[in-house]
Amino acid sequence: MKVRPLYALLLFAPATFLAELFHASPIVIFGLSALAIIPLAGVMGEATEHLTVKTGPGIGGLLNASFGNAAELIIAIMALHKGLLDVVKASITGSIIGNILLVLGAAIVAGGIKHERQVFNRTAASLGATLVALSAIALVIPSIVHQSIASNPNALPIERNLSLDIAIVLFIAYILSLVFALKTHKHLYDGSGEAGEEHSEEHWSMNKSIGILLTATIGTALMAEALTGAVEQAAHTLGMTDLFIGVIVVAVVGNAAEHSTAIVVAMKNKMDLAVNIAVGSSIQIALFVAPLLVFAGYLFGQPMNLIFSPIEVIAIVMSAGVLYMITQDGESNWMEGVMCLAVYIILGIAFFFLP
Repeated sequence: MKVRPLYALLLFAPATFLAELFHASPIVIFGLSALAIIPLAGVMGEATEHLTVKTGPGIGGLLNASFGNAAELIIAIMALHKGLLDVVKASITGSIIGNILLVLGAAIVAGGIKHERQVFNRTAASLGATLVALSAIALVIPSIVHQSIASNPNALPIERNLSLDIAIVLFIAYILSLVFALKTHKHLYDGSGEAGEEHSEEHWSMNKSIGILLTATIGTALMAEALTGAVEQAAHTLGMTDLFIGVIVVAVVGNAAEHSTAIVVAMKNKMDLAVNIAVGSSIQIALFVAPLLVFAGYLFGQPMNLIFSPIEVIAIVMSAGVLYMITQDGESNWMEGVMCLAVYIILGIAFFFLP
């Protein structure tokens, strides 16, 4: 493994353990654990990029999204176990809009600066945009029902049952999307015709890649435990709401793996893979991780519904719309990436000032 500047941040992992041992302030623990997760996610991203060489863009994008989302899933499960339902929901929202607007936007800018015009499979990208739209619909419906039955004394069990049923539908849709991408229409995701750039970097073996992935995942779990234990007090001390922490801070930290890999492959003119990573990660959060957290909530005795705040629903719907506009022509340039980032910054400002 090459020694990269990012890996210097791994020193924050033992620093986090020391901070917890000596009962440092929640702000210190939160900051150290968040910084430690970034290089761990980067290691996971690099390992999955090496796996991609052997598996192709389709499975490679899925692997990167899966292991890249491991950090977010672990953080969300830890928060769910502690009963921080608002943080969990906010992290779901942040992951969806972060992957679409921040990760994909940054990748398009990075690739577009080096290449005037980049192309990707329009059909595959459009399907991804449609699946993101499905997730937006799945969040809009519970919110509408919530407003309609707010005065009903049986509202709580109705909302929980509705959320559970929708979670099952989303989970099934995700499984079928895997069948589509990996079996019946895998040719759409093979990156055929993608120019790419040749490089002489030595690729890791399958065993080495998987071993590093598992090690980084365990490290991420430990850091996530520390982060979720300090997030609430740190947020209040800094004057931030749980919503902003979940949507922006936790999501940005958790998306570090997708950032590192998507940007690198975009600069190598492998836009099919970059789009698969960013859009595939959003789809996986919405159609797999969110339902999984609903199911896990019952196991932890912390039932979670899919009722999100109006601004979260609007943010996801807007992100789905931006994704459709970006992917409909099957090509990208750096200005489109700038627009994605601009929308993300505007939403971030709104979440920061929201009481």
